[in-house]
Amino acid sequence: MASKKVPLVNGKYYHILNKGNNSEIIFKNKEDYEHFLNLIDKYLLLVADIYAWVLMKNHFHLLIKIKEDKDIGYLKPLSYSTDLKNCDYLENKWKTIPDILVSKSDDLNLKKPIPSRQFSHLFNAYAKYFNTKYHRTGSLFKKSFSKKIIYSKSYLQYMVYYIHHNPVHHGFVKNMIEYPWSSFLFFPSPKESYLSRDKVILWFDNINNFEEFHNTDHSFEKFKDILF
Repeated sequence: MASKKVPLVNGKYYHILNKGNNSEIIFKNKEDYEHFLNLIDKYLLLVADIYAWVLMKNHFHLLIKIKEDKDIGYLKPLSYSTDLKNCDYLENKWKTIPDILVSKSDDLNLKKPIPSRQFSHLFNAYAKYFNTKYHRTGSLFKKSFSKKIIYSKSYLQYMVYYIHHNPVHHGFVKNMIEYPWSSFLFFPSPKESYLSRDKVILWFDNINNFEEFHNTDHSFEKFKDILF
């Protein structure tokens, strides 16, 4: 199914993939990987929960859930009075406006971030950073990012595994724990992260089952319909 025919719907889980244009390298060093992760924090956490991720040299995978509309905050004005009238809005500056102000503003068309647009902001911001840093021009990513909706708990388990196994699958490492740019390392660690770790572990019932599942070889044939 073509990506453009798969909308990002509130409350739904998605496998997200994007690649460098013509398979071009999009991450060249540690700074690039870290900058992209910071941009995910800046743009995607406003509209999505993140369950797993991996950044490869020329592509990346995400497992996300688009938040329910009620959980997405409003656009924060540059300045506002108690009635929020005559506000000027600054693009990409999002924050939940205090409920007491929202309740007084039924006559206003308050803005919320649109999930698909937040992905565009992510890709555009990283491309601008990358092009400036490496003195290049033109598009960095494929024109349309790929997305597939995931409906079942078992598929969510396999997708977490697939994303974490990607560096092994492509021959970069022999074991998932050896690869530094995936969410796999954050699960046994107490290190702070924006991952929805507790939710993922519940899909496997506990951390021991999570680790056992990852230590087992799984055939991609089992869940090829949620791959690209």
